[in-house]
Amino acid sequence: MAYIYLSGDLSLFTKGENKFEILAPNIKKVFERLSDIHPELKPHLDQGIAVAIDGKVYQDAWLESLGPETEVHIFHGIGGG
Repeated sequence: MAYIYLSGDLSLFTKGENKFEILAPNIKKVFERLSDIHPELKPHLDQGIAVAIDGKVYQDAWLESLGPETEVHIFHGIGGG
């Protein structure tokens, strides 16, 4: 199981829940499973989301592999310029 943490206001769309244990091979499947559990979260996962997998930040991590003890932090994408 990967350990999934939602940061910021994303837990507003999960009835306050911000920690999940999800069995998934990659981030795409994590997002699909989170969307199945909390459909109101789906539009937010589809836009401007970044993830940190075991401490490394990714902007486009759809196919990054997840191990059984992986920690994934999901947060709004960071913009700048």
